[in-house]
Amino acid sequence: MSAGIGTAEDVAAEAARRRTFAVISHPDAGKSTLTEALALHAQAIEQAGAVHGKAGRRGVRSDWMDMERSRGISITSSVLRFEFGDALLNLLDTPGHADFSEDTYRVLAAVDGAIMLLDSAKGLEAQTLKLFDVCRHRGIPVITFVNKWDRPGREPLELLDEVEQRIGLHPAPLNWPVGIAGDFRGLIDRADGSYTRFRRTPGGATRAAAERVPADRAAAEEGQAWVTANEELALLEEIGAVLDMDAFATGSSTPVLFGAALPNFGVGALLDTVRRLAPAPSARTDAAGRARPVTAPFSGQVFKVQAGMDRAHRDRLAFIRVCSGRFERGATLTHAPTGRPLATKYAQTVFGRDRSTLDAAYPGDVIGLPNASGLTVGDTLYTKTPVTFPPIPAFAPEHFMVARVKDNSRAKQFRRGIDQLDGEGVVQVLRSDLRGDQAPVLAAVGPLQFEVFTARMADEFGAPVELSRLDYTAARITDKESAETLDGRRGVEVLTRSLDGSYIAVFVDKWRVRAIEREHPDLTLTPMLAAGVPD
Repeated sequence: MSAGIGTAEDVAAEAARRRTFAVISHPDAGKSTLTEALALHAQAIEQAGAVHGKAGRRGVRSDWMDMERSRGISITSSVLRFEFGDALLNLLDTPGHADFSEDTYRVLAAVDGAIMLLDSAKGLEAQTLKLFDVCRHRGIPVITFVNKWDRPGREPLELLDEVEQRIGLHPAPLNWPVGIAGDFRGLIDRADGSYTRFRRTPGGATRAAAERVPADRAAAEEGQAWVTANEELALLEEIGAVLDMDAFATGSSTPVLFGAALPNFGVGALLDTVRRLAPAPSARTDAAGRARPVTAPFSGQVFKVQAGMDRAHRDRLAFIRVCSGRFERGATLTHAPTGRPLATKYAQTVFGRDRSTLDAAYPGDVIGLPNASGLTVGDTLYTKTPVTFPPIPAFAPEHFMVARVKDNSRAKQFRRGIDQLDGEGVVQVLRSDLRGDQAPVLAAVGPLQFEVFTARMADEFGAPVELSRLDYTAARITDKESAETLDGRRGVEVLTRSLDGSYIAVFVDKWRVRAIEREHPDLTLTPMLAAGVPD
């Protein structure tokens, strides 16, 4: 078998029905709960989990790491693939915590659209704004879902105004809530004026009961809430708050929907909106600036490497977004950075922690390749026509620790764990001849990355570590000649990044960086991508 088999018409048709998207939000906005609710409404699962569930309701399917389940946060990325109507949806779940924004950035390099999730009480929050900036930079269209309408919150018109004023997106509501936040009665569909009333199911773990209610009956039963909703709808018509698909595609407008993910209110409408409006995969620009159409021979890019998902096998899984062509399991791919062949006999699709064999994939799909040695984030794979896609940059670390194994008899496991977690991008590993391999420097965007590193070293590799903090807060990419000038200077140290051999200069603070730049303007000190900020 070989990748790329299949007519261009077949590939184009399969690509056209794919929707590959992510959910972006601030921590605690309900992202993982919404992810579960979407899978539930697509009938991909029978019961939705909850991050903070009551007794009898399981944890979310997409959060598979023990730390995620115990602390109620998303740390890793996962992929949920399911059919809905005539579409095949690839939902790439992402970490919500700011300390893992680098992982979220990698995922956003692999999607064609995004759902921006807002808390009805808090509106646009800091992490959401950063992630939206990444979407804007990458040209990713955004659908907005105002969540938690079953809890006290702000006025809907106020939230729309905030979206327009703070991020410059023209909001176009597709439905409208009846009842204020905290007193959610139902939703009016702006396209046909129909009204859907919702009723909770026990614990919210199954699809909410929905009832279509005629307008005259709704007016009698909902009272002032119905009157207010229709007055607000009239105002939306007056100001022209309607969806322009061209504006949506170019990132200047966003469809807006209201609901509540935990009790599954309004989630079906959101899912249908993704199916109808989210963009299908299209041509991707390679590193040379050329567009590679979806019908070209197979190509894909590694956007995530993850180990520890399968405790029985302890393997390492590379997630690859298919960018063009048809993939068939068993195909031999070319690894663009080295030119080496790569077998794909064990290609898989992933649903949270669960896996199944994947026989074929098309643009927009995500392939999981277990134990594909040598693959790192950003690598391109292809058949026939060579291509290299732009690299996915590492973020500028702001926290630095020296790692040492607690038990010297576990030194071999320590080295293996360091190399594997470095390849996954859990942390960046920096080394120097002075410190030696027994004391590598770990660099991270946020301190929670160190907690994940420590837990996984002990749990997966049997090599408990102790970390000691270094007083560095800034990093720059440099070169060998500049490193010789910087060597030995106060408040700066030059190390080598294990993953790619780059020289990385670390500084005690940004003022030390500026002082050295003034003293030596000819030095190479290239800023790295700041967390959540486009390059």
